[in-house]
Amino acid sequence: MSGRSTAVDKVRAICMALPEVTERLSHGAPTWFVRGKKTFVTYVDDHHGDGILGIWCAAPPGAQEDLVREEPDRFYRPAYVGGRGWLGVRLDRKPDWGEVEAIVEDAYRQIAPKSLSDRLRPRP
Repeated sequence: MSGRSTAVDKVRAICMALPEVTERLSHGAPTWFVRGKKTFVTYVDDHHGDGILGIWCAAPPGAQEDLVREEPDRFYRPAYVGGRGWLGVRLDRKPDWGEVEAIVEDAYRQIAPKSLSDRLRPRP
């Protein structure tokens, strides 16, 4: 299995473990939705030739700015959704999968109704 298929499989497993999540292609990319309607994570692989393997995900207010400023080699402001505060997370830089899981859960909490996000384990 190639590194790229491993990354999408790991992201898929993290997303699909969350309550009432569905997956389908959106604009040609694997994308995960809450209750089939609201996007919270999109997997990107060389989007418009940018050379990045990563995810775009909803983020808590201010998180994008802080993470991009502190670690621009791992985090970035993604095209299209960056203006709404979404975070780009590089998966081509030896990601910490525990950290990716926490970022995905934060994305889910931003989008999911409270009744669903309350079903997640409490934040530390």
